[in-house]
Amino acid sequence: MNILITGASRGIGLEMVRYGMEQGWRVYACCRHPQQADALLKLAQLANGRVSVHVVDMTELATMQALAYELRSDAIDMLINNAGVYGSPDNRIGKVDIASWQETFLVNCIAQYKMVESLIENVRMGKARTIACLSSKMGSMADNGSGGSYIYRSSKAALNAVVKSLAVDLRADGVKVVALHPGWVKTDMGGPNAEISTRESVSQMMSHLQQLTLADSGRFIDIDGSDIPW
Repeated sequence: MNILITGASRGIGLEMVRYGMEQGWRVYACCRHPQQADALLKLAQLANGRVSVHVVDMTELATMQALAYELRSDAIDMLINNAGVYGSPDNRIGKVDIASWQETFLVNCIAQYKMVESLIENVRMGKARTIACLSSKMGSMADNGSGGSYIYRSSKAALNAVVKSLAVDLRADGVKVVALHPGWVKTDMGGPNAEISTRESVSQMMSHLQQLTLADSGRFIDIDGSDIPW
């Protein structure tokens, strides 16, 4: 299994790299500043060549094109768009940080699409032909009962729309595309009071991903494997 992960330097992404390494998979680990990713680099050193580290800056779309050229001959079975940001926490009406909103949309939605666009030929060469984008229940319209969080909610809702369209457009190629909610995870973003560890989150998501069929393409999947309403 060849798997590519964005946002691989910490949190859920780093745990995904560790999980893939333990499975004996070939892992392409992508992050913004590899030279500062000490934990990721240590994992790569222990992986006997099964983990390689690559530059992908979700705010610099040219880095995705460079990655596509670097990996032009490599099949990718599973592309996981994990990288994401919360944006400014200032979400009061009349006080929303527009510059942060624009950057969050770029990272959480537009860059996710560009990763798929850049590496789709690699995915077509793979056997599993799976693309997963980490979304959030906060992007669900039906689940929004508390309001606020305009920046993050809207960026994830937009990502869900992209996932749905990709699922339709790539079905003829046998490519499965899903949105995943990782749960409330103990990371820098989730905080120490979150419900589950990165290992619990990653183990469950990977289990779901390995069982996907083409009939699942276009789903918005909760951490327990159930469907989240749009």
